[in-house]
Amino acid sequence: MSEAKTAAVRALSKEELLDMLRRMWEIRIFEETVYDLLGQNIIKGASHLYAGEEAVAVGAVAAMREDDLITSTHRGHGHCHARGDSLAKTPEEKQEHLNKMMAELCGRATGYCKGRGGSMHIADVEKGNLGATGIVGGNIPVATGAALSMQLQKSDRCVVCFFGDGATNTGNFHESLNFAASRKLPIVYIIENNLYGMSVPFEKVSPRPDAAMRAVAYNIPGVVVDGMDVLAVYEAVSEALARARRGEGPTLIECKTYRWYGHSRSDPRKYRTREEEQAWRARDPIPNLAKRLLEMGLATQEELDAVEAKARAAIEEATRFALASPMPDPAELEQDVYVLKPPTPGEIEAERRLCQRVRTDPNLPQKYYWEAIRDALREEMLRDPKVFVMGEDVGLYGGAYGATRGLWEEFGPERIFDTPISEALIGGAAVGAAMTGMRPVAEIMYVDFTPLAMDQIANQGAKNRYMFGGKTRVPMVIRTEGGAGRSIAAHHSQSLEALWAHFPGIYVVMPATPYDAKGLLKTCIRDDNPIMFIEHKMLYGTRGPVPPEEYTIPLGVADVKREGTDVTVVTYSRMVLRALEAAEKLAQEGISVEVVDLRCLKPLDLETVVASVRKTGRVVGVTEAYKTGSFISELFTCINEVAFDYLDAPMVRVAAADVPVPMAESLEDAAIPNTEAIIKGIYRVLRYA
Repeated sequence: MSEAKTAAVRALSKEELLDMLRRMWEIRIFEETVYDLLGQNIIKGASHLYAGEEAVAVGAVAAMREDDLITSTHRGHGHCHARGDSLAKTPEEKQEHLNKMMAELCGRATGYCKGRGGSMHIADVEKGNLGATGIVGGNIPVATGAALSMQLQKSDRCVVCFFGDGATNTGNFHESLNFAASRKLPIVYIIENNLYGMSVPFEKVSPRPDAAMRAVAYNIPGVVVDGMDVLAVYEAVSEALARARRGEGPTLIECKTYRWYGHSRSDPRKYRTREEEQAWRARDPIPNLAKRLLEMGLATQEELDAVEAKARAAIEEATRFALASPMPDPAELEQDVYVLKPPTPGEIEAERRLCQRVRTDPNLPQKYYWEAIRDALREEMLRDPKVFVMGEDVGLYGGAYGATRGLWEEFGPERIFDTPISEALIGGAAVGAAMTGMRPVAEIMYVDFTPLAMDQIANQGAKNRYMFGGKTRVPMVIRTEGGAGRSIAAHHSQSLEALWAHFPGIYVVMPATPYDAKGLLKTCIRDDNPIMFIEHKMLYGTRGPVPPEEYTIPLGVADVKREGTDVTVVTYSRMVLRALEAAEKLAQEGISVEVVDLRCLKPLDLETVVASVRKTGRVVGVTEAYKTGSFISELFTCINEVAFDYLDAPMVRVAAADVPVPMAESLEDAAIPNTEAIIKGIYRVLRYA
C-alpha cells in the first residue's frame, strides 16, 4: 500500500473504516437479494444493480458533510444507501433506512417514495438525496441547479452528482459542466465508468479512454481514480469538496469501476468475456478493504466477520419488513401530483370584482404587456429574496422582448443573470434550484425551444413530487413566448401549449391582457408547482389597464371577458383579442357572443365554461395552435363529457392550419385564425338554430 493510502487510512478512525466496510457489505448483500427477488418476480420492473461499484458510493459519501446533497442515477441503490446510512444516528434508524429502501423496490406503501418510484427513482429529498432518475444524464442539470441554489444562498454546502460513463455523451453533461464551470458552482461530478453503456464498450463511443479528460474543455480539474478502492475515492472526493467550498468551482472525477451483473437482470452479458469478469472480481473492493485493515492491525478477523454477519442480518430484516408491508392503496393514486392550494370562494369573488373594475374604470393606469411582466417580476423579487431570474439574454439586454428590462441594474447579476444557450440546462437548473429552497423564474426564449428541455421540465420537474412520494416541492416558473405574427417561420412561431398540458404535474398559464399577465405571473411565482407560463409575442406591445395596488389572480379561474346569450367562444392568449373583435362586429348584426378567456389551461376552470354552455347552448373553440391535437380538442372532450345535454349544435373548432407556420406574411396570415375566421366559425354553429 502506498504512503498516501496509508495516511488516508490513518486519518480515519477504526469506527469510520469499519462503517465503510459495513456499508459496502450491505450494498452488496442488498443487491444480491434484489437479484434473487427479481428472479422470483417479487420485485417487478427493471432494476439496475450496483454490486461491484460499492467503493464509489461509500467512499464519496464518507467525504461529504451531513448537509451536502446528492443526485443519483438509475443504478442508484448504492448512493441511496451510503447517503441514508451516513445520516442515521442509531442502529434503529439505520435499519429503518434499509427497510424503506427494500420496501420501495418491492413497490410497498412503506417505501421511501410510497412505492411510486421503485428502483430507478428512489429518493429521500428530506435528507438531501434529491433522487435518482431513469433518464441517462437526467440528474446532471438538476444537480447543477442545486449547486446554483447553494451559491445563491451563500451557503458552503456542496452537491455530489453521480452518473455513468454513458451520460458523458449526452448534452446534459456538457451543458451542465459548462455552466457550472463558468459560475464556479460548488459541485463534484462523479463518473462511475463501469466500461459499458448497456452493452456498448465506452472505448467504442469515445475517442479518449478517460472521460475525465473532457474537463479540460471547461477549465476544471479532471481526475481519474481507482473506483475499486474506497479510500482512493474518499481522498479524491474530499479534495474536490474542499476545493468547491473554497469557491474554486467544480471537479470532474472519473472512477474506474465494474458492475458484477449486467445492465439489468435480463442482460446475458454476452459482450463481456469470462476472463475480463474474473480479472475485475479479483479487485473486489470489499475483501480488499478488509485485507488492508487486517494487515495494518486495525481490525481482527473476528471483527471483520462480525461486520459481514451484521450486514446480512440487516438485509434479511429489511426483506422481511418489505414483504410484510402493504401495497399502496389505489385510492391514493392521484395524490401528490400537485401541491394543491385551490382558491377560496372569497378569493375568486374578489378577483371577479377586480376584473369588473379593470373593464369599467377609465382612471386606471395603462400598461404595456411587457411592462406588466416586468412589474410582476420586480415586485416578487422585492417581496421574496428566494426569487431569481435566469435565461437567455435576460440580464442587461432585458430579454427577447424587453420584459426583464431594468431588472439587472436594480437587482444585480446574483438575482438576474444570463445563461448559455442551453435549454436543457436552464430547465434542469430550475428544477434543482426549486427543490432546494429557491424560486427560479427561468426564461426560454421561444416555446419552440422548450422541447429541448422536455426531459428536465416534464420528466424531472413535473414528475418529481409524485414519483418521490409527495416529499418534495418544485416551485419554478418557465417563462416563454409563442405564437405567430412576425414572419419568423416554423421554428419560432408555434403554439405548443397542448404539448405541455399533456404532462401531469405541471401547470400551463397563458394570459391575454396586461392585467392578467401581471396578476397571474405573481401567483405563479408564489405557487409550489412547476408552471409553464406562455406569453404571446404579438401581445408585448398591447396596452391595457392595470390596477396600481398589489393584486394576484388565482390559478384555474377563467374570465368571462364579454357576456352573451347566443354562442360561447372559448379561447385564450392572443385569440381572446380576436374573439372580442368578432363579438363586437357580430353585435351589430344582433348576435350576442359570450367570450370566455381560459387564462389557465391547467388547472382548467371547466365550471365557468360549462356555465356558459348551459346559457348559450353553442360553443366555438378558438386556438392559434395546430388543429390536430390542439388543447381546444381536449376541452371539447371535457365539455362533451359533462355538458352534452346542454348543446344545441355540434361544437366548432377554429384553429391554425395543420402546416408548419410559414414565413411569407400572406401565408402566415392564412395559417392563423383571424377575426373573420372566428366570425365564420360562429356563423357555422348558429346555422343549426
